[in-house]
Amino acid sequence: MRDETSCRVCRGPLREAGRGRRPVYCSRACQARAYRARRTPPIPGPPPVSGRRRQVVEAVWRLAASRGLQSVTVREVAAEAGVTPRIVQYHFSGKQDLLVTALRELHRDNGIRARERIAALPDPGDPRALLRATLDEFLPLDGERRTGLAVLTAYYTRSLTDPALAAVFLAAETPLEDLIAALITAAGPRPGIDPAHEADLLVSGVTGLGLDLLHRRRDLIGVRRTIAYHLDRILG
Repeated sequence: MRDETSCRVCRGPLREAGRGRRPVYCSRACQARAYRARRTPPIPGPPPVSGRRRQVVEAVWRLAASRGLQSVTVREVAAEAGVTPRIVQYHFSGKQDLLVTALRELHRDNGIRARERIAALPDPGDPRALLRATLDEFLPLDGERRTGLAVLTAYYTRSLTDPALAAVFLAAETPLEDLIAALITAAGPRPGIDPAHEADLLVSGVTGLGLDLLHRRRDLIGVRRTIAYHLDRILG
């Protein structure tokens, strides 16, 4: 049975019903997102990689985290994966296909794990708790997220001179910013706050703070204080 006590988009609380039908969205922003999703359903992406392809993809991640991707070769990836270069060439049409596939698979893995952690919250229906937990996913809080951030940073550096990788980063959709804006709206922002502009700033700012943690330029206590300051400014 569908839960009719929370928003169908951001899972935030619904306002009390007045006359007529009970609301199913917490705000016009969430209603608009649902409308866009119905009008333009997402195009199914490629299926998750498995077997030898997954083995090679994980080797790319390890190399990216340890030394970057600027000069990585198929031979080095094969050696890291414990296979021959011929096997890598059999499963991927070339180095570009391998790197793009590994980046897409990293995004997929990060999304799955983030959803699992957020679903395990004590009160997943609390929009403020959801907002904090979603922002936590940008921070290297454990080995898994630390490695993921290091790999994404290596990819981002290479994408500055690689159009195929840049296309993955520069997609027209902004799902993270849209989600943060919807959660701000559901949590009840202060008067005059624009959730979309604040979402842009939070995503970029917390990503930068995550990189500072990765470099040990800041500590986690200081980063959490900075995030709490901005959430108090936005939400009160």
